Amino acid sequence: MEDQKYKDLKLGERGAMISIIAYIFLSIVKLVFGYMSDSAALKADGLNNATDIVASIAVFVGLRMSQKPADKDHGYGHWKSETIASMVASFIMLAVGIQVLNDAFSSMFQEGKESPNIWAAYVGVFSSIVMYFVYRYNKHLAEKINSKAVMAAAKDNISDAWVSIGTAVGIFGSQLNMPWLDTLTAIIVGLLICKTAWDIFKLASHELSDGFDIDKIKLYRVVINEVEGVAAIKGIKGRYYGNNEVLDVIIIVDSSLNIQEAHDIASQVEKVMINEYGVYDVHVHVEPE
Repeated sequence: MEDQKYKDLKLGERGAMISIIAYIFLSIVKLVFGYMSDSAALKADGLNNATDIVASIAVFVGLRMSQKPADKDHGYGHWKSETIASMVASFIMLAVGIQVLNDAFSSMFQEGKESPNIWAAYVGVFSSIVMYFVYRYNKHLAEKINSKAVMAAAKDNISDAWVSIGTAVGIFGSQLNMPWLDTLTAIIVGLLICKTAWDIFKLASHELSDGFDIDKIKLYRVVINEVEGVAAIKGIKGRYYGNNEVLDVIIIVDSSLNIQEAHDIASQVEKVMINEYGVYDVHVHVEPE
């Protein structure tokens, strides 16, 4: 099972690399056309994609580092490297989002602002189409290898597609003698960047602080209670090693059982959780009833 996990991480690198290539290309195109057409919205969208390059690189590096096996000072492996990289990326994205908002608000007070060139809108539409196909690829890959990191990248892809659509709408609207609409769209893009940064930070900090899905704990408690020989569950806790779930369970068994019989019950609990629910590792402690 562990070998397959490492193979999945290796496959996940492909999705991160495709995102990096797409974002490099689109950020260059948007920034060039944004400055040529004097479109605040397109420049903001280009900076958004520039931060996405950093985020995708962070995912790639995290996936690569997570593949390192356990060593003398990382007895549990390097699975959390992926989550740490996501948190670093969130800080960078937040800084750029604030900069985009600052530039957008500053442009509001510029006199004689003209509507950007219509080509800027066509660039936005083209970008949204490209990101939609990148999203479809990464979403399929994430479901295939069950990777939260790649799925997060896919969600970022589709949000970028919507941002580009919004950019195009703002620029098209500014052609109708409403140049302020381009600035308004830039502000919305800046807010979306900050929100994405916050969402990534919240998820990463939750996992790094050993947060776990309460509903899953309730489900696993019911499942373990149904294992033959388990009289009750004294305690159950969960945490993440990267995308891997790890459970610590204290079960109560009949006090008349010998050591081998109690061990067999604990082994059955481990087998059910690992084989049927995809839990990476289960630590079972047995106590007499």
